[in-house]
Amino acid sequence: MVGLRFVRVVINRLDIRRQMVRQHGVHAVLAAVAHGLLIVPALEVDHGQRFLQLADLIFPNPIFYLNFTMKVIRAKSAGFCFGVERAIDIATTCTEGGKCRVYTDGPLIHNRQMMERLTNKGILEIGDYKSEGHIDSEIDQKTKENSVLVFRAHGVSPERREYLRSLGLRYKDATCPDVGKIAGIIKMHANKGYTSVIVGDPDHPEVIGLLGYAGKKGYVVKTREDIDALPDITGDICMVSQSTMFTDDYREISDYFKKRFPNTKVIDTICGATKERQKDVKTLAEKGAQAIVVIGGKHSANTVKLAIMANRTGLPCFHIETIKELNLDEIKKYEVVGVTAGASTPDFLIDEVCYRLESL
Repeated sequence: MVGLRFVRVVINRLDIRRQMVRQHGVHAVLAAVAHGLLIVPALEVDHGQRFLQLADLIFPNPIFYLNFTMKVIRAKSAGFCFGVERAIDIATTCTEGGKCRVYTDGPLIHNRQMMERLTNKGILEIGDYKSEGHIDSEIDQKTKENSVLVFRAHGVSPERREYLRSLGLRYKDATCPDVGKIAGIIKMHANKGYTSVIVGDPDHPEVIGLLGYAGKKGYVVKTREDIDALPDITGDICMVSQSTMFTDDYREISDYFKKRFPNTKVIDTICGATKERQKDVKTLAEKGAQAIVVIGGKHSANTVKLAIMANRTGLPCFHIETIKELNLDEIKKYEVVGVTAGASTPDFLIDEVCYRLESL
């Protein structure tokens, strides 16, 4: 038993509406209406019908509607991080209220629903997911002078940056400052002769872009097997992580790496927003959540990791992009549900999910 369930009372003075208590053996809060809302002590209820009979005895005349609702705990960190919000603001400002066409080299952020909204504002995604192919053929040459190219929040490699600049469009850099900081660390150490090792997903645009700053002395590892497969590296090594790594996983990988390459300088480059979100997942479990809903794009690295972390709590996890993907018949089995979301998930998607859960 989790404790008291939330009770919603809706007055209807035209007819008497009653709803059976949904679950046996719960503590109920009996609410009645006179001119306002009157709360009376909780009653032990063995059956919904018995509850209604008790209500008739205590309040023979009032008209009320009783509905037990799900308790939803929303993570404080759910929603846009600073870097994503900044990128959207940059791209939106560049449209000048619809006067200019804005292009993004690949998705500006990893959320399909938000990208669709941005498209409606004149912000067009061109190119590919990894920002590797040529995009000049996708640019309308007739409106080129009145167009702006925005560099994605995940950042791009120096080579890609030069290519984009060569297209002759005005451009704005929407790279997340935290990613830019990692690029600066890699570049600085590369100039000092260090070999750079990035812990992360080799196919993620952020990692692809960061690797470009290592020059010819850069590697990406994700697992112990990747480390074992590396050639012998001589000289100093600088290790950084993708900004959305698990803190514990990064520590484990870096410790294992240093056993083979002791001359390694490990730098914590996991962004603060990622750490906060990972901490909040644990907090949801501590606050009594019986299941956790994670909202965000399936290509969003930080959202996928939140779902993995939610699974690690031992609670059922539902990773969805929108409310349409949520199995309502399954989720309504739980009295208390935690909700969190990735750094690129807009509030309107989170609000929609929370509202629907609270109505169950």
